[in-house]
Amino acid sequence: MMHLRVVCESGDSAVVTGILEAETGVAHLTVVPGVSRQPAGDVIEASVAREVAEDVLYRLAAHGVPRSGQISLQPLDTMLSDTADAVERAAPGDGADAVIWDELLATTGEESRLNGTYLAFLTIACLLAAVGVITNSAITIVGAMVVGPDFGPLAALAVALVGRRRDLAVRAGRALGIGFPFAIAVTAVLSLVARITGLFDPATLTQLNQVSFIYQVGPYSAIVAVLAGAAGMLAITSDKSSALVGVFISVTTVPAAGFAAIAAISGDWPQCGGSVLQLLINLVGITVAGVLTLMIRRHHVFEGHGKPGQ
Repeated sequence: MMHLRVVCESGDSAVVTGILEAETGVAHLTVVPGVSRQPAGDVIEASVAREVAEDVLYRLAAHGVPRSGQISLQPLDTMLSDTADAVERAAPGDGADAVIWDELLATTGEESRLNGTYLAFLTIACLLAAVGVITNSAITIVGAMVVGPDFGPLAALAVALVGRRRDLAVRAGRALGIGFPFAIAVTAVLSLVARITGLFDPATLTQLNQVSFIYQVGPYSAIVAVLAGAAGMLAITSDKSSALVGVFISVTTVPAAGFAAIAAISGDWPQCGGSVLQLLINLVGITVAGVLTLMIRRHHVFEGHGKPGQ
């Protein structure tokens, strides 16, 4: 279940309550008249089954509530209510299959912002990947995969393409197009320092056996990227965020970026080129799979009442 809170003008209150009362998956409808000062009006709250949340948001937005008021929706991790259980069972579909478009836009929009925190995480992840390459440590490479924040912009790019949101596409493209070159450049500079100080011997790149998958491009590079992209989009659209850890460990974006920096400093251009190609294949594969997965899920959810968000 999810908690819905609506702040609306008094003249809209009857319509809002009517929309909520007519919906099968709504319980505990509460109306507090006259408590809102800006706008002058009412506060309406309800418990909403995830299965019908997108439809409720669409109808409220179509009525124009967000123009002067507010609509907020938050997940309820714990609720003890026989009434809520009954309306959730009565709601059509399953909560795990529901796609809440506005929630998806908010989540991916926040995760795709190019800021200091994003650059810091991406740079640290690339540095961890570089250390994993130097030490021939697959465990360190896995750690770099988990730390990397790059799936957020990739998911945002897929959402932008499906929802035709140019602003979100530009934001995601900026995060990827600036973030990766910045992280690779910092990793290359520090790798050069490590080479000068004797912490890194380029000869170690010829003795790799644990991390060779990073620069060895093959059919499975694209297959893994597509599967990871599909799994990632399923995770963020079905509120199964625990699955994202597996997605992070599957993709080779951050390790490829870190390896490319190390190989460039070592003058090993074949391995550098292979790493860059691996990075590009993963970026494209994840985005394409995300787009296709979201199109299928979105069509299934919205076929009854159009396509909100466009």
